[in-house]
Amino acid sequence: VQLQASGGGLVQPGGSLRLSCAASGRIFNIVAMGWYRQAPGKQRELVADIQGGGSTNYADSVKGRFTISRDSAKNTVYLQMNSVKPEDTAVYYCTVVTSLRFWGQGTLVTVSS
Repeated sequence: VQLQASGGGLVQPGGSLRLSCAASGRIFNIVAMGWYRQAPGKQRELVADIQGGGSTNYADSVKGRFTISRDSAKNTVYLQMNSVKPEDTAVYYCTVVTSLRFWGQGTLVTVSS
């Protein structure tokens, strides 16, 4: 299983960015897909995830600003990031959970003017 994340980059505070992560390979029975992030000097933390039934879960710090969605036919998960803040700066990792958890390589998001 391979996860290919894209969409990171430099964005100004208050701006928007959309991350994508496509899963490929022998994937069966996806339980959840999601995004974590890790800022310099901090632990990796959950940003948002979406369960197989479609329910979503968000970190308090991103509620109302970020939206996670999924295209099940393409095994792809998205993270729409709006009203970004400097504290959103981090490497963002996508993850897929089946009977195992798989991680993408990470994409850097930098929020700065």
